[in-house]
Amino acid sequence: QVQLVESGGGSVQPGGSLRLSCTASGYTGSINSMGWFRQAPGKEREGVALITRASYTAYADSLKGRFTISQDNAKVTVYLQMNSLKSEDTAMYYCAAAGWRPFPSLDVKDFDYWGQGTQVSVSS
Repeated sequence: QVQLVESGGGSVQPGGSLRLSCTASGYTGSINSMGWFRQAPGKEREGVALITRASYTAYADSLKGRFTISQDNAKVTVYLQMNSLKSEDTAMYYCAAAGWRPFPSLDVKDFDYWGQGTQVSVSS
């Protein structure tokens, strides 16, 4: 089993920045990818970004250039740097982890473990 704990959410004004963190514990050797997803009220959960052990990254097209995913050297903590935040970025942000996949992607179904989520609110 893998446990994921997110932190770093909060409230920010439009144009501001936040950095989310997610630390994995447990059987972390089974993890090949870690990612961030978000879900706004009344909407489906959507992929934001992922990073693999080999440091391959993928982003939702609409977020490229504003969001950056990274990981620590031990590959158990991932970060999501969010810049130029907009009101439409308001959502619950979830960290997720997946085992090996031949083609890692931001598909919710590919991820096996999920954190509890951290709220990000962007408003003036």
